[in-house]
Amino acid sequence: MTAPWITYRPELRVLDCTIRDGGLINDHHFSDEFVRAAYHACLEAGVDYMELGYKASKQVFQRDRFGAWKFCDEDDVRRVVGDNPTSLKLAAMIDAGKTDWRTDVLPKDRSVFDMMRVAFYVHQTAEACDMIKDAADKGYEVSANLMAVSRATETEIAQALELVAETPTQTVVVVDSFGSLYAEQVERLVKQYLGYVKERGKEVGIHAHNNQQLAFANTIEAIIHGANRVDATMGGLGRGAGNCPMELLLGFLRNPKFKIRPIFRFLQDYIEPLRNEVEWGPLVQYNITGQLNLHPRSAIQARGNPETRLRYVEFYDRILNEEC
Repeated sequence: MTAPWITYRPELRVLDCTIRDGGLINDHHFSDEFVRAAYHACLEAGVDYMELGYKASKQVFQRDRFGAWKFCDEDDVRRVVGDNPTSLKLAAMIDAGKTDWRTDVLPKDRSVFDMMRVAFYVHQTAEACDMIKDAADKGYEVSANLMAVSRATETEIAQALELVAETPTQTVVVVDSFGSLYAEQVERLVKQYLGYVKERGKEVGIHAHNNQQLAFANTIEAIIHGANRVDATMGGLGRGAGNCPMELLLGFLRNPKFKIRPIFRFLQDYIEPLRNEVEWGPLVQYNITGQLNLHPRSAIQARGNPETRLRYVEFYDRILNEEC
């Protein structure tokens, strides 16, 4: 009998997306102090990657409405992290259809970023492949994040994987956008992804949302079945129900290179005070949309209205009627 939970996989890498995913609940209006503290927490904790935000199109998103981390302009990033002379790699997300990637993603030698994470839905796979090639040609490490995989058909997923596997992306990520997946589904998807990319020397990742309080468990499940790239946020900060909590993930991984104390410090000094300003976590409306495999936008709207926040039955009935 063995006890694999007391060992670790040295090839496994952790990405912190606290600022990027967390920014979806406050339009990315984080102070420089907050982002700098998150950066230092990641450094001290031994986290491998930190995703600072989006490189969103200023033609699509108004610059005066959103904070700096929606756009991740080089001057804003360098103001907080300098030239990042550390082993921590910095990432930005570029969304298909929402990023002027040909012009806004600079050549790597002019950027402080190390990785571009290309996010796309199945119907955007062709553009995503072009984006991946462009970012790789510019010198970046690239990750392909197929979103809302729980709503895609097996045929669509297979076609997307077949195309993405031929690109220079280093990682393909299973993204449970709606927090609807269960362990058996995560196992199947990770194995399916590996079947397309492993022989090409690419890794599989997992990005889990917590609508059914399964983000941490599903991340563990993905790791068990071969995912070597895992996402988490400090305090589970993220859109709606939030994400896999970094403090739980690092405690599970057992790798001595990871230090959990800096994460607890960030939770204490920054995450807990933030709870007085914005709301996130696996609340009832998010449980409902997760169970029904729906985008959480309706739950976010209900939680944002004091008159409907606690009307769970009304919300449940309305969602069911809309689906029927």
